[in-house]
Amino acid sequence: MNGRDLVRSWWSVGVTGAAREPRTVRAAWLRRGADATGPGPRVRARVPGAVREVEPGPGGGVIRFARSELRVLVAVNGAVFWGWDGAGPEPSYALAGACPEPDPRAELEPDTDGGWRVVAERVTVAVSRHGALEVLTPGGVTLRRDLPPRWWEAEDGGPARWMQRSEVPADARFFGPGGPVEGPRPRDGAHRLGNGGTGTGSAAPVTMPVQLVVADAGTHLLFVDNPWDGTLTLREGAEGAGSGHDRVGTSELRMEGGPVRGWVMAGTPARVLLTWASLAGAPALPPAWAFGHHHVREGAGGEDEVRRVVAGHLERGLPLDAVHLGNGHLDGGRAFTVDQDRFPKLPVLADELRREGVRLVSVVPAAVRAEDRRGEGAFPDLPDARVRYAGQAARGFAGVWHTVDGSVPLGRVDALRLGRAAHEGLRDEVPADERPLVLSPSGWPGSQRYGGVWSGEGAAGWPGLRASLARVVGLGLCGVPFSGPDVVGGGQDGGFELYVRRLQLAAYLPLLRTGAVGPADGGPWGYGAAVLGHARVALGERRRLLPYFVTLAHLARRTGAPMVRPVWWPAPEERQLRDCEDAFLLGDALLVAPVLEPGAVRREVRLPRGRWYDTATGRAYEGPAKVLVDAPLERIPVFARAGAALPVRAEDGGTELEVWAPAPGRSGGGLVVPESGDDGDGPEAERYSVTRSGPRVVVRRETEDGAQEPSRPVRVRGLDGTGSQM
Repeated sequence: MNGRDLVRSWWSVGVTGAAREPRTVRAAWLRRGADATGPGPRVRARVPGAVREVEPGPGGGVIRFARSELRVLVAVNGAVFWGWDGAGPEPSYALAGACPEPDPRAELEPDTDGGWRVVAERVTVAVSRHGALEVLTPGGVTLRRDLPPRWWEAEDGGPARWMQRSEVPADARFFGPGGPVEGPRPRDGAHRLGNGGTGTGSAAPVTMPVQLVVADAGTHLLFVDNPWDGTLTLREGAEGAGSGHDRVGTSELRMEGGPVRGWVMAGTPARVLLTWASLAGAPALPPAWAFGHHHVREGAGGEDEVRRVVAGHLERGLPLDAVHLGNGHLDGGRAFTVDQDRFPKLPVLADELRREGVRLVSVVPAAVRAEDRRGEGAFPDLPDARVRYAGQAARGFAGVWHTVDGSVPLGRVDALRLGRAAHEGLRDEVPADERPLVLSPSGWPGSQRYGGVWSGEGAAGWPGLRASLARVVGLGLCGVPFSGPDVVGGGQDGGFELYVRRLQLAAYLPLLRTGAVGPADGGPWGYGAAVLGHARVALGERRRLLPYFVTLAHLARRTGAPMVRPVWWPAPEERQLRDCEDAFLLGDALLVAPVLEPGAVRREVRLPRGRWYDTATGRAYEGPAKVLVDAPLERIPVFARAGAALPVRAEDGGTELEVWAPAPGRSGGGLVVPESGDDGDGPEAERYSVTRSGPRVVVRRETEDGAQEPSRPVRVRGLDGTGSQM
């Protein structure tokens, strides 16, 4: 199969011949739709008016106002749907399947002052007689209040622009919506809800209309199911210091068109993300090798150059699991083609590298260039669900990564469709005991069903380092657990210190991709022996934690819990933790405190409640507290929770259990999900309990038949600071 055949084979199932023509496909791409058309001329605003009649139904019902109507539904999973002007929950690209069944116990009933309400087990929804919608806890405490929306109708009958203001408690903090924000908590001000490219070839940010709100009363997630461009303006509230004059937090959403509909789910953070995953779909489970070290090769070198880069890493003791080939390996930059002069035996090269434990991943531009290289690019007919990638696995690729820039009119829903076409096409071609890898720079809620997000190099300098952490944490709270920035060196914002700190941070994030340090070198050795030593330590620790990353990925698929979590995740009621933006939890066992400022060799770390061990020194700290710890250039501070049991890679290549001693009289435990190699839900989780009696730590595997001796080697740490083998 040659390169042209590969392009043709992309439309491998049921796509008409006309759809293969560049002009026809481009027209299909640009056709006016719900996520592309701009607003026309406007007239004065329309509001719902007063209640006229009510139509109860399963889980809620329809409330009709003078100039609009509102549909309210409480589903069996506790999620609340609301939709105005006849908008229903389906069809929706964001939903993984059909709308969940309504809660048969929830009914629409009269409320005070002419309003109506729906009382369910986990939430109460109250609608005022003029259309304000309030979500409350079962105890009657307000979580959010959405004021009646306003529409500006188009004079020519086109789509209506709309706006909705909302209020949250004064102590609440906003998190999300992913994208280019300065921290996991977006700052007060306007934030664009769009995935526009930069036009420079760097990654387009993933900004989702998903907002997580944490307050003393509880946590809730809001998803506005509308792919149009819009603006979200936030303002955090302020408490009146006992005077009773609190200022509520506010958000104002302005959309350029599309339906006025959304979902709200409330509870603990874990419950909220589980409910969100049940709606938008479980995250795709990446292959185990995807949690290793990826290196991106953008240059125009051929097969020998790839071999040289791989050998350069392995000879210097740097673990390497995948090489990503950029546009330089394509024939004229056309997607699904390979330059036969420079890569004449690509499948042979792929097999050779696989024997070394290294996979090949191919870049795929969103547009497919015309075969004569002079015409416009052709765009796949993505709305056709039958479109699949074809031929990539035959060329030796174990995965693909998409690129998008400002010249490509790729909408957010189209990005989701692109991920679907790649994932389903590769899944049909890779061996049955393997899983494909798909990475995209942009997407829409539901994209996590098909793959992860690479966020590119991001902003320059030290601010970019902080922003890269914020993006990974924010995307995790939006339901996308597998993401990470590119670690690059050189350039005007370069310098070996920043490169080392970038690599140390990325070593604890789900996706670790590095780029060439310089035009002639393939790795960190280009900075000299000292940096090479620091890189070897960081990548070695990443390799040691691979079983833990695999376990967290399985748990994310099953529960929706992010792999990288804000430090407040287990205790959102602790207000001081809500403001912590320079550290994160990796699962529930490790707290990572990256160095985000130049020249720092010590840093302050806020520890949550409980005992925490500095993994480098073994010293124990009691939280909640602020501690000042060493952060030399060779490492960043990492703490382990007392009582944690996590799987790590042993020196012999197997998996052992690393257990951190509980405080006296305390207990702990952990889960291990071994890699199964298939595309299903994987094996059952192994559950371990940890107890301490005096100087002795006892570890047991909990099974249906009772507690048993662990089947894996166990290493206990924290008793004497050095670790002991069991």
